[in-house]
Amino acid sequence: MCFSPQADLVGGIAVTAIGIDACRHLRGRNDHLLLAALPVVLGVHQLVEMFVWWGLQGHLPHVVERVALWIYLLIAFVLLPIFVPLAVRALEPTRQRKRRMLPFVALGTGVSAVLFGTMLGGHAVRVVLEPYHLAYSIGLTHGGPIVDCYVAAICGALFFSGFRGVAIFGVVNLVAVVVIAALTINGFTSIWCGYAALSAGAIALHMRYAKPNRMTPVLLA
Repeated sequence: MCFSPQADLVGGIAVTAIGIDACRHLRGRNDHLLLAALPVVLGVHQLVEMFVWWGLQGHLPHVVERVALWIYLLIAFVLLPIFVPLAVRALEPTRQRKRRMLPFVALGTGVSAVLFGTMLGGHAVRVVLEPYHLAYSIGLTHGGPIVDCYVAAICGALFFSGFRGVAIFGVVNLVAVVVIAALTINGFTSIWCGYAALSAGAIALHMRYAKPNRMTPVLLA
């Protein structure tokens, strides 16, 4: 995923289809709506990146590539840090568990605001072709702590969920992000989002097979 425009096309269509399937298995669980919709967001995200690839390769006008670039980064940097913690919070059936998610929602909102402000405040938003991935940059200084907070907001919300399967999913995501960061820093956004798109299959399985009642929490209050 994210290795070529063809991979983005195939992956985007597949992940969007997975998301549609996940939404079809809501079975009245309105609290799962955001979680079920997440693969659709990730699938569209991959399809948008396809236009970035084509623009950089000279197959599309520069203005199309720039619009696609901004849409891609807005989803990755502005939407997802808030969307994922809110989706997990919506799953929690008790006020106590919902309150436990609030720090991650707040952290994701802060990360989103910083990244959005950085994108709007300068002219350094760019992307370049690298071997097997795209390297994105928004001119962010001291990006390490922001990346750490981004990961904490998303993976932390998953890890502290009362659903065992969701919590395990958070652990897997944390391991994946550490491995990807070790492999490549400048391609982190592109490759990480590719992994996130692949993880949509786990969400679809949860929607299909998770019991309506609460599972045993992994972490006790």
